[in-house]
Amino acid sequence: MPKVSVGDAEIYYETHGSGSPVLLVSGLGGVGAYWTPNLPAFARRHQTIIYDHRGTGQSSRSEIRYSVDQMTRDLIAVMDHLGLAKAHLVGHSTGGAIGQTLAATHPERLTSLVLYASWTKADSFFRRVFEARRALLTEAGISAYIRSTAVFLYPNWWINQNIAMLEDREAKLELVFPSVSIAASRIDAIVDFDRTKDLANITVPTLVICSKDDILTPPYFSEELAHAISGAELILLERGGHCASEVCVETFNAAVLDFIARYDGNAVTQRG
Repeated sequence: MPKVSVGDAEIYYETHGSGSPVLLVSGLGGVGAYWTPNLPAFARRHQTIIYDHRGTGQSSRSEIRYSVDQMTRDLIAVMDHLGLAKAHLVGHSTGGAIGQTLAATHPERLTSLVLYASWTKADSFFRRVFEARRALLTEAGISAYIRSTAVFLYPNWWINQNIAMLEDREAKLELVFPSVSIAASRIDAIVDFDRTKDLANITVPTLVICSKDDILTPPYFSEELAHAISGAELILLERGGHCASEVCVETFNAAVLDFIARYDGNAVTQRG
């Protein structure tokens, strides 16, 4: 199992395909396997890297105070381990917060940036949603938290069409889910996230993409991001919920890969 040491932890990663590098950075759940439906299309054109955030999946289950800055440092360590001077980054939700942080603090490491179903900073709506999810986790328990998650991530019609698959996935996830303290700290990290003062200074070519029916990070967040980042492009998909990359795979892949292709000539794959 390929892992990279980040000093006090190990991060599990996978690489697929060849070509200019693309980092697919997952959301709050943190596992690289989130991108399984998208990997074939991306790996046909690119060296595609997925990884499990610290605290999730096959990475170290560190009992620390999590933050988006810390998550970004872990990603930079993965890039350094792979010898990537820069790469395209596609960040889903929390992965988009990581992308904003990397673009603000280390823009030289990015060829392009895709902020997918992400947000600017926690507002009253966002705080209430994650207060509810955190309470489910800490008071009702991991099983209740996992079972409720699909309601926030997927459209109702998609849940109805895929209920057997979801219930099988949820049963497997419960066996490997992080501790309550890790999961709660990761929720606290995203509620605390705020890079709004840096957005106007981001110069990396940026695409902001979201579904119109995303109830977890509604489209107004994406509209705010696209407005704040100079030159950013905005795509609002007709449907797909918070996880459009899984719900509408071909539509999502086409939009993102077409954007990346326009900036691929800027790619530098190796350091040194």
